[in-house]
This record gives sequence, structure tokens and C-alpha cells, in this order.
Amino acid sequence: MQKYRPGSEDSGFILCNFVGDTNVVAMAETKLVKISDLCPNEGQIPGVKKNPRCIKGEKFEKLCKSIADNPEMLDLRELLVYLHNGKYVCIGGNMRLEACKRLGYHEVPCKIIPQGTSVENLNAYVIKDNSGYGEWDWDMLANEWDEDLLEEWGLDFPHENEEDVGSTATAGASAAFTAEITFPDEDSLNRFRLEFEPQILAQIQNATITTTP
Repeated sequence: MQKYRPGSEDSGFILCNFVGDTNVVAMAETKLVKISDLCPNEGQIPGVKKNPRCIKGEKFEKLCKSIADNPEMLDLRELLVYLHNGKYVCIGGNMRLEACKRLGYHEVPCKIIPQGTSVENLNAYVIKDNSGYGEWDWDMLANEWDEDLLEEWGLDFPHENEEDVGSTATAGASAAFTAEITFPDEDSLNRFRLEFEPQILAQIQNATITTTP
């Protein structure tokens, strides 16, 4: 079992591995790492999944601007990296790493995940570092914040037409589908039941088909 507790101001957090009665405490070190010593997570660590997120276009440009405007945020939220074959593989923060490369950074603050951390935990970090468990209060944001600034900072506001499309799609997915088909002869009916009916029922939820020979 693994537990976390706050560490010192220098360490950030302490990883505690509890195995039986043995309590092994590994310090997660924070330090500046050269960009040349960092690499994205491309699945090169055996058992660890490749980073499943990507960023491009306008979103990437906004991320670069965000870092350029507030570079101190890199100290407040370091990249999570794991040393493998002489390189620090970025477990959390791959998009920020690419942005820092674009901005010409020579080194960035990193949290070094202790050696010996299990593959299961490394995979968990890959997903949990990117998971958002909360929800935005859109009314509060609209009434109390500057929308232009929020969009500049990378927050996308839902637009009415997008919400309508989503509602329509949801309603369509849950609505029942009923079809009544009349065939000229029994051979056509048998062919439909053999070739087409299974595909329709597999692709359309709540479908009901009534056939008449």
C-alpha cells in the first residue's frame, strides 16, 4: 500500500511504501533538469503506457503564452519525471515540456519520482496528473470573471449551439428506434435477417424491427 504525506519545503512530498512491517520512505527530490536530459513519455519504460494526451494548434499557442506570462508556475507545479536509461522521462507534464522547448528554456523544475516506484503507480500518475475531478461553475465564471482573460488562460467556454448539439445527441442516443419493414418474398426477408438485421441491432440502441414477408 502507498500513502502520501506533506514533505519539507524542499521535497514537496514523501512517498511511503509499506510492505509488511517494513516502512521504506523514499524522498521525491525537486531539482532543475536540463531540457536536453528530458524526454516525453513515449512508452519507453517497460510496462508504462505512452502519454495519452496531445496538444496542437491554438491550444498549444495558449499554453506557451501562459508559461511565458507566468513562468513561476513551473516552480509551483513541476514536471513529474522518472529516470530511465540516463534520461528523465516525463510522466506528468508532457505538454508543458514541449512548450518549454518552444520557448527556448534550457532547464525546468522537475519532481523526481523515486527509483523503484512500481509500474502500476507510474501508470496511475500518467492519468491522475491529467484528470480533472471537479467541475467549473460556469455561472460564477460568467458573472465574476473576465471571459476574455479566461479564454486567454486556456479555459474554453461552452457555447449555446454546442450545448444544443450535445443535448440532441444525448436524447437521440436514449430514444427508442422502431422500424417496420415489408418484404416482397420470403427469400428477401431471410437475407435481411441474416445480413442486415444483426448489424442494425448492434449499432442502434433500443432498436426494434418488425418484419412482414
